[in-house]
Amino acid sequence: MIQDGRPDKPPEHPGRTSAEMRQSNWRRPPQHALLAAVRYPAILASSCLLATLASLALAADTTPPPAPTPTPPPAASRKATPEDLAEVIVQTNEPRYVAPTRRDRIGRIWAPVLIDGKGPYRLVLDTGANHSAITTRTAELMGTIPSQDGSVVVTGFTGSAVVPTVRVGRLEVGELLIGPAELPVVPDVFGGAQGVLGIEGLANMRIFADFGRDQLVISRSHGEHARRDFTVVPLTLIRGGLLVADVHVGNVRAKAIIDTGAQGTVGNLMLRNALMRHSPRNARHEEIIGVTLDVQGGDNIQAPDIDFGHLTVHGVRVTFGDMYLFQHWKLTDEPTLTIGMDLLGSFDVLIIDYDRHELQIRLRGSTLPD
Repeated sequence: MIQDGRPDKPPEHPGRTSAEMRQSNWRRPPQHALLAAVRYPAILASSCLLATLASLALAADTTPPPAPTPTPPPAASRKATPEDLAEVIVQTNEPRYVAPTRRDRIGRIWAPVLIDGKGPYRLVLDTGANHSAITTRTAELMGTIPSQDGSVVVTGFTGSAVVPTVRVGRLEVGELLIGPAELPVVPDVFGGAQGVLGIEGLANMRIFADFGRDQLVISRSHGEHARRDFTVVPLTLIRGGLLVADVHVGNVRAKAIIDTGAQGTVGNLMLRNALMRHSPRNARHEEIIGVTLDVQGGDNIQAPDIDFGHLTVHGVRVTFGDMYLFQHWKLTDEPTLTIGMDLLGSFDVLIIDYDRHELQIRLRGSTLPD
């Protein structure tokens, strides 16, 4: 999700304090997934958005909703009442903070974010977005009216659009504090989440996502080295905070953007052309719906092994296309792909350390005794 600023879940749980909710450490028994067996839906929804107000970056999402969403109010606009808020408390057996990628679905990372002390609201953690955003329904639950005067142009994975904004004093989750901020108000393409938490404020922070234990911790980095059972992938930061790894896709060198907001892995045409002259006959056509509701298509193909240096991943399917966002990033002339949750959610533990510029990965079944 990327934002250009110019004129491109649930609420608070009774009996729990804001400090308790910010710990983000609810757990559940482990579940397992095989990356090679991940199945893709026919349509990928990408919630990438850019706005002129404060450059936003990439997010994609079509994960089935983790919890039922209340029906929006009738045509007559009104503020949400306490009764409305009570309706959206998560009542589900699904993970609450980190859902692993499994055979039948692609995983997700949700952050319980307090906005001006209200909530927490369930926002998709999006390392491809340089700014946070909320949905129209979330703005209603907050009791705020989007300002048309504060409209921004948001640029998504597949196009751009003008959207209204709401002004908030602060966003809080774990040790992360952001504010004040103008939040774009966008359509609900986040798979049941209430918005996205972008990368503003993540400098010098550490994200710890344990998919087996349904645990998310956002804290300040203290320069912790990876444990022996973790694989380290060096990262560089480009475009104001995008995390990029140098990889080989087959024998082709490429840039890989680490994007926890993206559902699937997407490659540009330069990468596809470097790998093959023509798409194979068994390529599947897929459509990507962006946060602006624009649609672009691509060919979904099983890619060669992706080599991160000390880690090689097999059997990843990549959707190749001339996507709008690659053009915006000026990444059409070199082989590039965005690594989404289809791959990232297949690991056991994922640590992103912004201070160390590292991705630390523990594979399933590789845990050492504590």
